[in-house]
Amino acid sequence: MVSVTALGTMADVEGAPVLRSGARPGDRLAVCGSLGLAAAGLHLLMHDAADRHPEAVAVQRRPRPPLEAGPAAAAAGATAMLDVSDGLARDGGRIARASGVVLELDRHALDQDVAVISEAVGVETAWDCVLAGGEEHSLLATFPGDVPPGWRLIGAVRALFEGEAPGVLLEGRRPQHSGWDHFGNGEGRRP
Repeated sequence: MVSVTALGTMADVEGAPVLRSGARPGDRLAVCGSLGLAAAGLHLLMHDAADRHPEAVAVQRRPRPPLEAGPAAAAAGATAMLDVSDGLARDGGRIARASGVVLELDRHALDQDVAVISEAVGVETAWDCVLAGGEEHSLLATFPGDVPPGWRLIGAVRALFEGEAPGVLLEGRRPQHSGWDHFGNGEGRRP
């Protein structure tokens, strides 16, 4: 077993931290970094097919989080932010629950992520990787206006309908696979 503890401080950062709880209806949902590459890499490694997409395997083995994009997003007015370590649907759900909103994903905006890996893993698995795969630590944030350079829009934030629970929706439905659950029964879904 290896255990790592990292400590930090906000002393050198201007302004308040951007929390999960700040997303508001009308905000735009954006990502900085890739979605699904690390999960596709893991899938290929598990199926002895690493040569089908070397970049995905490289991202699985050594994530490249866009660290500099976090402070830039905060300076640009991000209202909520989180890294995608457990899957877009699961981590987006964390923002949605903390903020009391719904994050509506734009399927067409995610098509490019699916296209990058679908030839190597198939379209269905590619969608699972994009929605439920994590470990590449891309940043997910909400913005009230324009997004900063390097970020791309993938959806919108809306208010809850009466009786509706906070969460993530794709084409009006909750994704079937939501990502890794650290406190689940050990059967967390990995593409």
